[in-house]
Amino acid sequence: MSEFEQLLKDIAERGSASTIDSWMQTIERTYGQVPYIFQQMAENPPALISHLLYRNEVEHTSSLDPKVIELISIAAAAALRCPHCTRFHMKSAQKMGATRNEILEVILIAGLMANAAVLATSYRVADEHLEKCSACEIGSHANKLS
Repeated sequence: MSEFEQLLKDIAERGSASTIDSWMQTIERTYGQVPYIFQQMAENPPALISHLLYRNEVEHTSSLDPKVIELISIAAAAALRCPHCTRFHMKSAQKMGATRNEILEVILIAGLMANAAVLATSYRVADEHLEKCSACEIGSHANKLS
């Protein structure tokens, strides 16, 4: 029996309420807090258990250090403009040894990526929907000739 199959068997034997209680305690010990979304999802045990199984599998099969995973999570949360997620992952990263400078650096990188995504998407939409500027075209050709 694989580890995953054993885990599913354990969940079935313990029941969803006991499984969730145990997992929430582990999350609090590991990260120093339980995310609000997990607390809310606990009202729908199959959804929370499925979510946590997926999350755990991603994290446990990763070759990345847990601190690095938290730093990446900060960047993603910041780029997605989720202050709650950013705050949670910032505290978790600090608990795992991330420094202030490391956290600020990933926020800067997130900002660069978010800015680039806005520009790349918006310029493509503009190219599709706006009339070309003929004066700009002439100016761009002149620059190529010189």
